[in-house]
Amino acid sequence: MVDIRELARRSGVSPATVSRALNDRAEVSPETRRRVLELAEELGYSPNQPARTLVRRRSDMVGLIWDTGYATQNRRHPFLQDLFVGIKQTLAESGHHLMLLSTADFGAGVDVYVRAARQHSLAGVIMMGVDEAHPALTALVDTGIPGVGIDLSLQRNRTTYVTSDNRTGAAAAVRHLFDLGHRAIATITGPLSLMPAAERLAGYEHEMARLGLSPHPDHVVTGDFFLSSGYDCAAQLLALPEPPTAIFAAGDEMAIGALHALADAGLRAPDDVAVVGFDDIEAASLVRPTLTTVAQDRVGLGAGAVQALLSALDDDGAVQAPLQVATRLVVRGSCGGTPTGG
Repeated sequence: MVDIRELARRSGVSPATVSRALNDRAEVSPETRRRVLELAEELGYSPNQPARTLVRRRSDMVGLIWDTGYATQNRRHPFLQDLFVGIKQTLAESGHHLMLLSTADFGAGVDVYVRAARQHSLAGVIMMGVDEAHPALTALVDTGIPGVGIDLSLQRNRTTYVTSDNRTGAAAAVRHLFDLGHRAIATITGPLSLMPAAERLAGYEHEMARLGLSPHPDHVVTGDFFLSSGYDCAAQLLALPEPPTAIFAAGDEMAIGALHALADAGLRAPDDVAVVGFDDIEAASLVRPTLTTVAQDRVGLGAGAVQALLSALDDDGAVQAPLQVATRLVVRGSCGGTPTGG
């Protein structure tokens, strides 16, 4: 196996110069760097990762804290799968590797993530789909290890967060329904302890007020982002003495559940009740009628988290500003109006 000494001998430079070239240090001339890198590739040289960690004082490993059950009895939400793709691809492009830190280890104590980060010399951590107030997560953030939360409002030390522009997206959904003539617009929220759900409700309420509408208190109901809660909440809305003519569901699975509830009640979207979702999961374009929804850039959200983390790695002191990823309204068949694609 070729080592750094053999590379140095064949390149005609010292092992220290080879190390500087491999780590892209400025004091190495472009010609020397090119020669070393070409020879390393030709000989199949692979740097010793523990040694690189010692030299650089951090590894190329990033930890991902992700509750794969999304707190709902091992059910998986399709939104998270696409988010993971964005994280993985962007980390690979930056030369970093990914380590999944299981939430099953919560029972090991509040320092479980701190110990894991130090044991593996993690460069930083990405956190998503977990309780941001959990003591194990708080302890990790308090260490100052660079971190980024996805849809978790964490911003202190060297930790920041990324999220979709949930308020603007929700407002666009309400405005579209208003433009179609609807005034009794209900909403099915997600759990309001979660930042996206709270932000989407705030966007709904703000736009309703801006348009001069006062939603009936019974027209705001809370689901859990999964299909069955969308069904139950929609059935509750349809049973009201004054049911809404339109429903904005804060997640596509809930919106699809609402479509099922309409069908079981002998009603149709958009003829009887218009429905708009949020996420633009794959199923949104497969159901009938196809679902109008607020599309999130799921891969972009994951990529943005990695980019924010890499910025934190390069800045030892500054608090990184939160990053918002734009959303867009995709008009399909479930609410009427002119389709916009997807």
